[in-house]
Amino acid sequence: MKRSYQIADRKDSRALAEFLSREGQLLLPMLELITTSQMAVDELIEVAGRATIEAVLTLSAQEVAGPRHPGKAAGPIRWHGRQKGVVSLAERKLRVGKPRLRHKDGGTGAEVEIPAYAAMREHPRLGQRMLEILMHGVCTRNYQKVLPEMADTVSVSKSNVSREFIEASAQELGKLAERRFEDKDILIVYLDGLIFGEHHVLVAVGVDSQGFKHVVGLKEGASENGTVAKGLLEDLVGRGVKPGRRRLFVIDGSKALRSAVDAVYGQDNPVQRCRTHKVRNVVGYLPKDQQDQARATLRAAFRLEADEGMAKLEQYARWMEKDHPDAAASLREGLAEMFTVNRLGLPSGLRRCLCTTNLIESPQAGVRHRTRRVTNWQDGSMVLRWAASALLTTEKNFRRVMGYEQLWMLKAYLDEEVQEVQEARTAKNRVARHSKAG
Repeated sequence: MKRSYQIADRKDSRALAEFLSREGQLLLPMLELITTSQMAVDELIEVAGRATIEAVLTLSAQEVAGPRHPGKAAGPIRWHGRQKGVVSLAERKLRVGKPRLRHKDGGTGAEVEIPAYAAMREHPRLGQRMLEILMHGVCTRNYQKVLPEMADTVSVSKSNVSREFIEASAQELGKLAERRFEDKDILIVYLDGLIFGEHHVLVAVGVDSQGFKHVVGLKEGASENGTVAKGLLEDLVGRGVKPGRRRLFVIDGSKALRSAVDAVYGQDNPVQRCRTHKVRNVVGYLPKDQQDQARATLRAAFRLEADEGMAKLEQYARWMEKDHPDAAASLREGLAEMFTVNRLGLPSGLRRCLCTTNLIESPQAGVRHRTRRVTNWQDGSMVLRWAASALLTTEKNFRRVMGYEQLWMLKAYLDEEVQEVQEARTAKNRVARHSKAG
């Protein structure tokens, strides 16, 4: 079957170059363009290669003349528009656009060479080497590694690239912190933790009544830290995820998180403990030859109705109690909340995505993929910037939750309980008024 491709011209590469020079390490997800057949591979490399080289030239010019500002130049060298240039590759030449720099006083010899461009002209293999680095980034999706490595190839300071990324990632963190959710009917809130070296970040992802997922917040600190957990939930309240409507909370099993939900949102919200975490915790106390049996037993019980499933697991805990008391205690802890979704009478398709924090662990996998090369997490500020940037990037690929067509059933249950509570309070107040009148 004949495929149609989107043909990208030099205007496209110019726009992409401006994006790259402005955002530093945050390169566009080029592989997605290939896999969705929106652009031929050779066209992609043509545009992305030119754009990335032009971004490096812009960074190199910034090191000479400083960032471009409107108005008069502050230093002796000023920006003077753009001009065409040529970079030699292995078998051909690539036409690029590059910044033009001039001495402020003008006159003969006023033109100022861009160091990176001079290096590429003097050493033709540099352009090809940069293209090879770009291809490495496309094939392995190591986007954040590509631009610094290309810049370093032509002696552009890595600190310059680092400053660009710090500024861009700080903007992403600010964007996340300022999000409002008054216009979203958030029905489900997933809470789980991420680990970056020695640093922990607690993440919250919400699901609205239409099944769309939203990264609603993050906080530095572990999920076992009650102050951190409560602080994150209070931040959500301040940005529109307010108490007053019942929600389903899916948590990683942390007692501190469980207490924080009650403290901030009240005790009438259903809470589902993550079954994946429970299986992992119980199995961790058992010898290797009993772990498969434990996994199978727990997963089979989770498929039963709540009362029957709890009875089966209590029986299994009694069987383990003598030889493996820690495993038995771990199984019993929070056992009733392992079956919260079973009690709601929801379809099995919807139930599967509500009984674990896998939904939030999926974007976390995207975060880990994007940050796996970082080995020196300097402080909490750096961790939050990286986590926010990676989460928001991953969010762009979010799909609606499995079984979203049946979310109306969960909403009806939550709304019904709210109505019952309101009616009970109204009746109680009516009785109190009559008693005073009598």
